Amino acid sequence: MLMRTASQSLTEQLANRFAERIKSRLLASGARLPSVRQCAQQQGVSASTVVAAYDQLLAQGLVEARKNRGFYVRNMASDQQNVGRAAPDSIAHNLSLQHNPVNATALIRGMFHGVSSKPQPGMGVFPSDWLETTFLASAVRRYTGAKELHDLSLRYGEPAGDSGLRRALSKKLDGLNVHAAPEQIITTVGATHALDIVSRTLLRAGDFVMVEEPGWAIEFARLNALGMRILPVPRTAAGPDLGVMASYCKLHAPKLFVSVSVLHNPTGYCLTPGSAHRVLQLANTHDFHILEDDTYSHLAAEHATRLCALDGLQRTIYVSGFAKILAPGWRVGYIAAPTGLFERLLDTKLLASLTTPALLEKALAWCIDQGQLRRHAERIRSRLDLARARSARLALAHGCSFAADPAGLFGWVDTGIDTELLAQRMLDEGYLLAPGALFHATQQPSTLMRINFATTQDAAFWQVFARIRDAMR
Repeated sequence: MLMRTASQSLTEQLANRFAERIKSRLLASGARLPSVRQCAQQQGVSASTVVAAYDQLLAQGLVEARKNRGFYVRNMASDQQNVGRAAPDSIAHNLSLQHNPVNATALIRGMFHGVSSKPQPGMGVFPSDWLETTFLASAVRRYTGAKELHDLSLRYGEPAGDSGLRRALSKKLDGLNVHAAPEQIITTVGATHALDIVSRTLLRAGDFVMVEEPGWAIEFARLNALGMRILPVPRTAAGPDLGVMASYCKLHAPKLFVSVSVLHNPTGYCLTPGSAHRVLQLANTHDFHILEDDTYSHLAAEHATRLCALDGLQRTIYVSGFAKILAPGWRVGYIAAPTGLFERLLDTKLLASLTTPALLEKALAWCIDQGQLRRHAERIRSRLDLARARSARLALAHGCSFAADPAGLFGWVDTGIDTELLAQRMLDEGYLLAPGALFHATQQPSTLMRINFATTQDAAFWQVFARIRDAMR
């Protein structure tokens, strides 16, 4: 809480608190600051103190006042980019530009900022102690002998990635009924890099792209930064809203549809076979590609419906990685693509990163071939099942409801209050939230938030959450 001191007034302390969060991007551009009355109640100060603090932030150019709407964090980068730029007349392009990529990076920065030592409900990864293994060290030691390390370090790896890893990935995909030869697989620096390679290969600035909504905040931000025109497709329990997709196809002729078929982020939904068939029919009729992000494949049943399995990698492109389940720092991902796109995708990879680290790829191939990754994933799934049940009970006990049945790593929770304002208040308590507005193509108030089941098993978090929520009400 703010405290009177001889060196700093309450006004200066409050202004500095908001300024620090804005500069470190824990408060994203476009985020609303609490109203003067709310802030005064939350911080235990007078309304005049809040007004004076907000005036300081205005003077520093960190916030802007919007008539009858309150105070918002300014988007300085957008201000610079838009100087002299004519306003676009396309509705879809306007929707795309309204979304601010910093919203997504705010959550990422929070992951590295060290908000506190408490388990963070907004995190997108497993706690590090969940991922601790002995076999990773063994795998690396196999390739760090003098000769192996010399060979792997002093020359570039194979352009498409280590051939042994690509063979192992081909066998692994067979288990998912996604049949891709090693010659159709390209390794990348994580799944996000794989998504970027596909986008840069198939799209040009101004192209229309369909993306599920709610969806992965980073995907909206990444496509926005590339200049794409984002067409948000509502995601239902069965799959994407097919009526909306059909309308987009007739009106805008989109080039790509980005989908998370299995354990969708943030809802946990899984695609049904009927919906999958209709999506593929639309793709064939309207001539667009489908980019299937299967980041959470290790947490799902092998028989879960995947578009790439039904399509046989004709119009579909498969992307996945190992950061979620195995080693976030290794950054190993991959693409399985139609044969006709392979060389184009490889050219894009070479232009962006030349090759990928052969040492880690060989170590990962060993982990897959020896069954270590499979057994590790089974242990994680069992532990996650227990964590999900406990976290869901706590959420319900503290007055929340689930907008989608709990599944996978994430829960899509309805809090009953504006979670963007809640997230700001919870930062004061040392908790980083993932408010619902992050998962939409355009900023809009939301009562939803995404929680990580692995990091929300602590009753202390839910007690703080309930106290802050009730005070905001």
